[in-house]
Amino acid sequence: MSRRVVALVAARDEGGRVGPCVTGLRTLATEVVVVDDGSRDATASEALEAGATVIRRDRSRGKGGALEAALDRVEPAEVWLLADADLGSSAAGLAPLIERIGPDAADLAIAVLPPSSGGGFGIVRRAAGRAIRALSGFEAAAPLSGQRALSAEAMRAVRPLARGFGVETAMTIDAVRAGMRVEEIPIDGLAHRITRKDVRGFAHRGRQGLDIGVALALRVVGRR
Repeated sequence: MSRRVVALVAARDEGGRVGPCVTGLRTLATEVVVVDDGSRDATASEALEAGATVIRRDRSRGKGGALEAALDRVEPAEVWLLADADLGSSAAGLAPLIERIGPDAADLAIAVLPPSSGGGFGIVRRAAGRAIRALSGFEAAAPLSGQRALSAEAMRAVRPLARGFGVETAMTIDAVRAGMRVEEIPIDGLAHRITRKDVRGFAHRGRQGLDIGVALALRVVGRR
């Protein structure tokens, strides 16, 4: 492998999915790092058994905080690959993101997943897309996609990462504002757990919307 590629996975209670995800990512990355963000199941042991470097946090600090914890402790990479644990074995399909990062290509490559049935009403996704367009001018087809590859320069430009679930929306805005080349790449075969229209699903979207709102407010007033 000519470049050092580090895959980062923030995971909480992803037992049964994080192991296959790590296995898939190991075919793409020099090192796979899983941050166990206060899990109450076997996430950490499953990731370790699959070959990941595991960073454990006693209590959840949210997705953005979990990724920052990894960035503070892992050796620098030429390419950073961010992936959600619930991709399972389909994480092996993220190779096009890594391949797209380079001097004559993209600084930040974002995966557009295939359409899926079920899920919510798309309110948070549409709001995030409109905010990205308003604050950066970028038309995002997948504003909430957690599957991303970044050059070392792009990662420096978007840190510190936004808190919680605001990390993706804020990252796109910050990258565009910093003059980074941002591309979205449709990738067939990727699949993740659907957040459904139930109490748990709506609670998740509420937390997601709140975190995105905080990240956007900071960027409106010129703070990170």
